[in-house]
Amino acid sequence: MWSDKSALVRSGIVSAGLVLSLAACGALMPGQNPGGGAGPAQPQAGDGPGVTEDSVKVVFVGTDLTAVEAITGFKTEPPGDLAEQVEALETWVNANGGMGGRKLDAVYKLYDGINDSVAAEEQLCNQITQDEKAFAAVITGQFQTNARPCYAKRKTVVMDATLLASDQEYYEELAPFLWSPSYPELGAHTRAQLQVLDEEGFFAAGAGGLGVVAADSPVNKRVYENTVVPMLEEKGVDFKVSWIDTTDMGTLNTTLGEAAGSFRDRGLKNVVFLGGARMASMFSTAAGAIKYEARYAMTSYDNPTYFTNNGDELSSPSMRNTMVGVGTTPAQEVTQPDSHPFPSAEEEKCIGIYKEAGITWKTREGARVALPYCDAIMMLKLGADNVAEGDDFNAWTWSDALKANASEYRTAAGFGNGLVDKDGNWKGYGGSGGFKVMRFAADSQNAEGKMGEFLYEGEERSFDDQ
Repeated sequence: MWSDKSALVRSGIVSAGLVLSLAACGALMPGQNPGGGAGPAQPQAGDGPGVTEDSVKVVFVGTDLTAVEAITGFKTEPPGDLAEQVEALETWVNANGGMGGRKLDAVYKLYDGINDSVAAEEQLCNQITQDEKAFAAVITGQFQTNARPCYAKRKTVVMDATLLASDQEYYEELAPFLWSPSYPELGAHTRAQLQVLDEEGFFAAGAGGLGVVAADSPVNKRVYENTVVPMLEEKGVDFKVSWIDTTDMGTLNTTLGEAAGSFRDRGLKNVVFLGGARMASMFSTAAGAIKYEARYAMTSYDNPTYFTNNGDELSSPSMRNTMVGVGTTPAQEVTQPDSHPFPSAEEEKCIGIYKEAGITWKTREGARVALPYCDAIMMLKLGADNVAEGDDFNAWTWSDALKANASEYRTAAGFGNGLVDKDGNWKGYGGSGGFKVMRFAADSQNAEGKMGEFLYEGEERSFDDQ
């Protein structure tokens, strides 16, 4: 049964719970403040780091949540042996032409999520870029403000396999080093999210207004000011934004509590989470402590399966049963194949690669890390296979080759191809090109045999059409 979580908040255990809700599938952690870089790096000659005449080194980062789960008791579907999954991808790539004729040298590193800090992430970046001298890093566990710029400064390509939203301007600031193979660009995602909320009556007269929760970052502020505010003002919505200070767990807890209190006092009956970053799961804990309930607008960035797996303990049925929104990543939201078969057509190739290596999952949620890993290697291979023979192999030549052949890419973890426009021309750095409307169904049985899960409704929709 759901109950008041104020005692949990006072005990301090909630801080570890927030770490789990943030890091379970890769998300914003305290200190993350993307945006505001110095602009794209200038092209340089010569092969990039980790590139030899016959090999290309790629490091995959996994996040260890064992200690967090032991403290909180919160449930997530095990992602399996990530090191074995990396080895399976390496074997497949090298059996299928390698990286443009070079052998893939794949390295797996485990990062302890409970000890996350600026210093720890700097150390990991140093290990990957200076000790390993990797051409690319597939990251799932680096969340501090220094992480992505650190890799870019060292000329190491980042395949961002976290559910951390970036907008076009931030990608361009770190170009050609930052890419999101499995997830959409935040501006396009937000426009689609607002369109769906409008269709669902969130902005209608008498709907009760809207609270906007967002981590305080340049990326989120740009999208809020350029996309969210104009539409809400046009629709005549009573709205209020609360910027969440993610400097550390203390500021995170404090500002989340202040946000819930201000929305309650204003009488706002709907809440949306800009940029995701697991704010929904964290906010629900803060809101429960003061008995504030609202209708939540959900996206894949908000870790929907967190509510499916832990719903009875963390949120009221009346709140969960009204959740609706935009789904871009089936493994983050759909636990049963009722509304989306497993594996889907998009997932089949990657799931098949793992199956050949003897790796399988009970449910799609278990593959939530493996699929973005596979997307990352497919994007890296597509660019590598098209670097002209005799050319230098570095971030710039790889990026140019990928852009020229971007129409061939398809994400396995999501829908479509967000790298190109309708005419097949390269447009951006986020690999997801589409979404489905998702809704919490209280009368549907989830993978754990409990009642309640998210289901998709209708056909796949393109971000370009919103």
